[in-house]
Amino acid sequence: MPYVCLLLSGAALLVNGLATLGHLPRRDAAVLSLLVGTVQLVLGVVVLSLDGAGGTTPAAAGILLFGLTYAYVGLDILLDLGSKGVGWFCGMVAFVAVLLAFFWLPPDPLLAVLWLAWAALWGLMFASLALGRSRLDPFIGWALVLASQVTATVPAFLGIAGLWPYSAHVAAGAAGLLGLLFLAAGVLARRRPPGEWPVPDKPGALAALPREARR
Repeated sequence: MPYVCLLLSGAALLVNGLATLGHLPRRDAAVLSLLVGTVQLVLGVVVLSLDGAGGTTPAAAGILLFGLTYAYVGLDILLDLGSKGVGWFCGMVAFVAVLLAFFWLPPDPLLAVLWLAWAALWGLMFASLALGRSRLDPFIGWALVLASQVTATVPAFLGIAGLWPYSAHVAAGAAGLLGLLFLAAGVLARRRPPGEWPVPDKPGALAALPREARR
């Protein structure tokens, strides 16, 4: 079940990234975010209820954090709430994501690396939406597009196929690849001056991610 949620996240991150870059309507991405968030919240509660001893709590916590983020982002855009609250929420989630990365490091190094990458994305959303660093939005958009498949879609298929790697060497390779992808996002974001990027119909990078840009 967690792998299915990860697969859904890959789709949501990709679409929101494209919306942040101005390639899709923000409300279009918002509808998908709300749908994915709702499904993940339901599945997260189901996972949490499967083990009363708490063995599934860490996995359920991750699912619920993603679900709340997508649902909040979708509602924020559709209801035109202003994105400030979403930004501060992303800041809190980024901090929790770092803690989860340290939690997963001994038993699952690859998952720990993925949580650090997601923490970086949430942190960027916090900077854009809560702190007003809208110039980061082109970088955020590309980071969401490039990282979506490497941190969500591909790992989801590995898990579904029973091929999830627990090797520290694989985790190190994934960390290096993600570093290159974030570097590539920075290069792509500089291809056009900030003023030439499309002006979104609503504020808030996360809206399209709610990978997604600002006025």
